[in-house]
Amino acid sequence: MKKKILDAISKNSRFSTEDLAAMLATDAGTIKKEIQEMEEANVICGYPTLINWDQTDCERVTALIEVKVTPQRDMGFNKVAERIYRFEEVESVYLMSGGFDLTVIIEGKSMKEVSRFVSEKLSTLEYVNSTATYFVLKKYKEHGLIMSKEKRESERMLITP
Repeated sequence: MKKKILDAISKNSRFSTEDLAAMLATDAGTIKKEIQEMEEANVICGYPTLINWDQTDCERVTALIEVKVTPQRDMGFNKVAERIYRFEEVESVYLMSGGFDLTVIIEGKSMKEVSRFVSEKLSTLEYVNSTATYFVLKKYKEHGLIMSKEKRESERMLITP
């Protein structure tokens, strides 16, 4: 039941418990209890809204930063990641396999603001060895949802007499 609930709300967290109960052929009490248990167990961590900022007049820049670090004794990467994710600008931090250790995703008002964060806050941490910053130019799909519903031109040519 928990997986079915998670599958349903991962794409639309606005479903009511009654809607979920009807979709999953159970009662609203069961749904409410399962959701509460998952919230308490930190399986469900929140209900953020996915916003297409390109459709607003708000200026926002998203950057992905590759970070190479020195793991901390007896704590590995966890202490380093925790120090980084506590910065207000940081949206996400992921431990990676491959050529670098952490991916840090941040949002700022401008490229200058992002570069200031990297140069003044992130790269100055004693356990950060190097960073590489990549700016997102356009988001096509995020969290499984298509971000732009661009109008398609007709695939057929219009022929007039």
